[in-house]
Amino acid sequence: MLQHIDPRNQAALVLMGLLVVLTLVEMALSYWEDRKYYETRDTLTNIYLTSLAVVTNLCVKVFTFFILDYTYQHYGLFEIRNIFWYWFVLVVVQDFLYWVLHYTGHYCRMFWAMHVTHHSSEHFNFTTGFRSTVFEPLYRVFFYLPLAVMGFTALDILYAYLITQLYGNLVHTQYKIPLPKWYGWIFVTPAHHRVHHASNIPYLDKNMGMMLIIWDRLFGTFRDEDLPEPVKYGLTKQPEDMGPVNVLFHEWKALLHDVKNAPDLKSKIGYFIYPPGWSHDGSSQTARVLQREYKKMEEAHKKHETAA
Repeated sequence: MLQHIDPRNQAALVLMGLLVVLTLVEMALSYWEDRKYYETRDTLTNIYLTSLAVVTNLCVKVFTFFILDYTYQHYGLFEIRNIFWYWFVLVVVQDFLYWVLHYTGHYCRMFWAMHVTHHSSEHFNFTTGFRSTVFEPLYRVFFYLPLAVMGFTALDILYAYLITQLYGNLVHTQYKIPLPKWYGWIFVTPAHHRVHHASNIPYLDKNMGMMLIIWDRLFGTFRDEDLPEPVKYGLTKQPEDMGPVNVLFHEWKALLHDVKNAPDLKSKIGYFIYPPGWSHDGSSQTARVLQREYKKMEEAHKKHETAA
C-alpha cells in the first residue's frame, strides 16, 4: 500500500503517526508516574487551537500555493537537478527562513500578539507543539517567497515546511532524552526547546530554531538549559482569563490599549513594531533589558559571595 504513495506523503505520514503514538505514550507515562505533565483543560485548549489553525490553513492554502507557484514560475532563478542537493538545500534554507519568521514573532510586538498563543501554556508536552499560532498561515507565505525565487516548487516548499514542523512537534517534551553531544550542536533537542518555552528571565527569546539549532548559535539567540532553578513554562505575565476567545486575543487587547494611551504617533507605531515589553515611558521592559539587569544582579551576587 505505502509503495504507491508519493515519498513525500510517506515521510509525512510516518512522522505524523510517530507523533500520535509518542503523544499517547507520554500521556500514559505522565499519568502512571504522577508527573503532571498534562492537565485536562490545557490539553483541550491545545486541541482547540490546533483545530482553529487547521481551518485557517485550509482557508488560505489555495492563496499560499498560488503566491508560491506564481513566484516560482515567473521569478525562479535557479534549478538544482540533483535530487539530494535539491532537498538538502530546500530543507536547510526553509528552516533558516522559519528562524527569521520565529525571531520576528518574538521581537515585533504585532507578530508577538499572534505568536503568543503558542507560549501561553504553563505546561510543556507533545500537545503543546500543536498549540498553534492560529493566524500565522495568513502571513507565513511571505517569509518563504525566497524559496520560490531560488527555484523550489510550491508543493515542495509546503512539504519541506510540513516535515520540519513535525520535527518541531517532536521536541515538545519534558522527558530527558539522552542524545549524543554532536546532535545538540546541529539539531534542536527537547532540552533546547524547553528553554524556548520558559518564562525564566535568562531563557526568554532563546532557541528559536525549528529543526536546526545552528541558526541560534550563529546569531546569538542560543541558551543551554543550565539554570539551577527549574524551568517555569508560560508567559512572564500569565493572563487570568484563558477562555477560548481571550487565549487568542489577550495580547491584541493589551497592544491596542497601549497604542490608545500612547502620547504621539511615533509612540503608537513603536508599540506595534518594537519588542514586547517596550514602552514609550520606560514603565515596562523588554526581555533584553530584563536579562541585562538579571546579569548585573548575578554578577553582584557573585562578587558579594567572593568577598564574604
